[in-house]
Amino acid sequence: MADQDPINPAPEGNGQGADDQPQVATIHQYIKDLSAESPSSPQAFQWQTQPSLDVQFGIAGNKVAEEVHEVVLKIEVNAKSESGTHFIVDLSYGGLFGFRNIPEEALTPFLVVEAPRLMFPFARQIIAEAVQNLGFPPVLLDPIDFASAYMAQAEAQQQVEGQPGGDGEPPVGHA
Repeated sequence: MADQDPINPAPEGNGQGADDQPQVATIHQYIKDLSAESPSSPQAFQWQTQPSLDVQFGIAGNKVAEEVHEVVLKIEVNAKSESGTHFIVDLSYGGLFGFRNIPEEALTPFLVVEAPRLMFPFARQIIAEAVQNLGFPPVLLDPIDFASAYMAQAEAQQQVEGQPGGDGEPPVGHA
């Protein structure tokens, strides 16, 4: 009895689980592209003004194999003041996710809401370390509500489709 999985008990019979259950797995996460620069150094370290942060994000996804999708969370952070640009960090953080027996209508919400939500803490840490490595205090990004961004995008898509000539797709998400 100790060898049985209490969450997913095997059905009676051959001891094998049903292969028709929905399954999702994170296969791998990785830095796809990272750029960090301080174009106004060393002067930026002498400026007395607090920079304003501009944070933009986007989500892209594509199918890379029969049951595998790549999700790329792109985050760009710009710190600027009236004196100039303190730093720019541009990160594309990728993840491979495996899907089996997932209904098509559930796939897109997972790719643009749940996958980025799982990836964000790692991307946040990479950005904080990159800013710190540029010589500035680390920037800890506030959590992003990917579900709200997805809902806003879906509403915008419905409005665009309802207008004459509206056949374009808006970007997946921006903050």
